[in-house]
Amino acid sequence: MQSPRDHDRSPHPCHHGPIGRKTEAMLSFLPASLHRLALRCAHVVRLRLWGALRLEVRGCAVLAFDRDGRLLLVRHSYQQPDLWMLPGGGLARGEDAAVAAMRELAEETGCRLVQPVWFGSDRIAMPGGWRNRIEMVTGQTDDAPRADGREIAEARFFALETLPASISAAVHRRVALWREWRET
Repeated sequence: MQSPRDHDRSPHPCHHGPIGRKTEAMLSFLPASLHRLALRCAHVVRLRLWGALRLEVRGCAVLAFDRDGRLLLVRHSYQQPDLWMLPGGGLARGEDAAVAAMRELAEETGCRLVQPVWFGSDRIAMPGGWRNRIEMVTGQTDDAPRADGREIAEARFFALETLPASISAAVHRRVALWREWRET
């Protein structure tokens, strides 16, 4: 199944566009603690802007499994750092969800996603008035995850039967959607 592409002409506020990549490269010269502070501040500003503009923001969530069927989860340094989440991030306008998932997984964990498959969208009305449309992609990785210590504080595999207690509601929902998709 092909992943959907976004062909609309709406502005894309994603931090992973060309300007975002340059900014991220500049931030990499900062000490890690200052970089994490910049990420936290920028995230707050970005959420408020999206809400004020009532945007629908496209992103991807990656359900990456190792050969033992364990799911890769990450803890961010800037966004709810106490919760384990799925790797993922923003999609550039017109970017294929599977391509974005491979890019995001590599950026966040250093892992390569093998045979990515788009399996659905998850639309959420967010506090503040904006909407999040997450394209869900699954695949396998044979790599050992590593956190960069800046955006990602920790990255680990977990068995589906023993997911940590501190996972986001989105992880529960997206794993359930993945299970439904696998049964069809």
